Amino acid sequence: MMQHQLSILARFRPEVLERILRVTRHRGFKINAMNMGQSSDGDNVNIELTVSSQRPLTQLCAQLTKLSDITEVEVLQQESRLLRTQSAM
Repeated sequence: MMQHQLSILARFRPEVLERILRVTRHRGFKINAMNMGQSSDGDNVNIELTVSSQRPLTQLCAQLTKLSDITEVEVLQQESRLLRTQSAM
């Protein structure tokens, strides 16, 4: 499973976070961590998401950039994680 860290710059609107979460879920990504803070001017919000999925990240980024309040989506980090399973003996 791949884990990705995204930085999203968006206009500060009450519904923007809900839209980002909905698109992320519909594209088959699991949110592992999230950090959000309002910019100094008060008009924008910076959101950092850590997501994981086996699906291509390009699909998620393309859908997020289509949202009207999203200004920028940047991939900060990607890493693969190996899932280990143990069988009972």
